[in-house]
Amino acid sequence: MRDDQPRERVLVVDEDPDVLDLLETQVLQPMGYEVASAHEAGGAIQQALNFGPDLILASLTLPGLSGKDLLVALRSQGIEVPMLVMAPEGMEADAIQAFRLGARDYLVKPLREAEAVAAVERALNEIRLRRERKQLADQLAESNRQLERRVRELTTIYGIGKAVTSTTNQAQLFSKLMEGSLYVTEADMGWILLRDESTNDMVLRAQSGLPSNVASKLHQPWDDGVSSLVMLSGEALRIHGEGLSQFKMSQIGRAALIVPIKVRDQPVGVLNVARRDARMFTERNQAMLEAVADYASISLVNARLFQALETRAARLEREMRASQAAGNPTVAERLAQAQERLGHLAAASGDRGLRSDLQAVAAELAGVADTLNPPPASSKVPPSADGHSADEAG
Repeated sequence: MRDDQPRERVLVVDEDPDVLDLLETQVLQPMGYEVASAHEAGGAIQQALNFGPDLILASLTLPGLSGKDLLVALRSQGIEVPMLVMAPEGMEADAIQAFRLGARDYLVKPLREAEAVAAVERALNEIRLRRERKQLADQLAESNRQLERRVRELTTIYGIGKAVTSTTNQAQLFSKLMEGSLYVTEADMGWILLRDESTNDMVLRAQSGLPSNVASKLHQPWDDGVSSLVMLSGEALRIHGEGLSQFKMSQIGRAALIVPIKVRDQPVGVLNVARRDARMFTERNQAMLEAVADYASISLVNARLFQALETRAARLEREMRASQAAGNPTVAERLAQAQERLGHLAAASGDRGLRSDLQAVAAELAGVADTLNPPPASSKVPPSADGHSADEAG
């Protein structure tokens, strides 16, 4: 047994005190094992329950309940401990029955120390290997679970990123942010508070899982008692248990994680998650929530830009309508006026080359005017070479 391993426990059950002494003091304890002993089956069952042995050595010739009966009794109690059976020569048939009941090995009395040591080591090595395989399997299963969760977390973050770049519906986006926040932090509830620029109040803009009396304050000012501190510091905060009890937020949860939402390095709001129990949020939870908060910041910037573009477009439309109402000519009208002047100049020019150039420019202007404001096909009459319509030429 290695020094870094916990001491393994062996229970010895035999009616002969000399056998108990041999195994306990001369074989097992010198090998570094913890040893308990019993001289009959009833005491052995109680010892097995209290001592929790890794291995049992039991005599088949116990008084009252035999070693085989002990094996059956232990299995009925749910104690699945490997057992080595001991018996004098001539009890091979009983040993075979014990094997059928689950015994691992058989020692013939009188015992020889070397055989006893080899049998114990053989049985415990098998147990160690089985235990190590189980530990490795458990570790592998846990690693796979963690890997699958990390993949799902990254998929969630990616989905939030796509939503930020593909939708301008702030309500839908906040709902997506809330869903992702709860998943990547394993939280029970979450909410977003944004600062109202006109009043400087923190307004509840989105929530998930909050009590009804708080959820009813959606789009209204609400102070959870902690977010204002994060707004002042600009740094994320993890708090739980007694540390949270002095704040108002302790009425809805016993562990909280709050990260600021920043625009140009200035906090404009906070993203909060909480748990009903006092299980503290981890650094990884914080890193994932900060990633969601970054997307919340991008969504707010996009919303502001979109609103500014809509405002500018509306203003330009109003200016254009006002200009038309004031009688100012449109671009197409001004092109038509220029085309008419060129036609007059071409007709008045005595230079044939210049007249041809002026007519070519007039034709180009006509094409541009048609592109801006094409006339109906029925009323479209091409000008003549001297700039007058075909009707005028007639």
